[in-house]
Amino acid sequence: FPSQTVTGNFAKVIHGLNANQMTDQVIQRSKRMILDTLGVGLLGTSTEVCHKVAQYSKIYSSDLSSTIWGHLDFRLPPLYAAFVNGVAVHSMDFDDTWHPATHPSGAVLPALIALSEAFPQKKKISGLDLLLAFNVGIEVQGRLLHFSREARNIPKRY
Repeated sequence: FPSQTVTGNFAKVIHGLNANQMTDQVIQRSKRMILDTLGVGLLGTSTEVCHKVAQYSKIYSSDLSSTIWGHLDFRLPPLYAAFVNGVAVHSMDFDDTWHPATHPSGAVLPALIALSEAFPQKKKISGLDLLLAFNVGIEVQGRLLHFSREARNIPKRY
């Protein structure tokens, strides 16, 4: 009889990750993934779907706000900024992928950037903290995908 649940073990592993565990290769690949995601996200801000989502999201203004990429005069609460920027990243379907098919960076990076912008100035995170959070997000997504029984059967997923 296992002393710990799968969920508990999963949480323990994720909670235990730290910046010292990131190799130079992981850091370099993460930087490349982030740069690629920002690039396709900025390109995606010109798409019709991104314009529609941004227009709809304007009703959610608040004092706590994060940047909408490509729009210096337009900010939203972190949840909606992450959504709009995530749509921008994926709107042209050039964002990174792995097998079975998923787009890891487009789901993780917009949320991290939106949250980091919302922190008070005295609690801003470092670049290394951002890289760690990015890798934790990618790791969570990969493990959840690995645990999914239907992950490899793309037709069944749809």
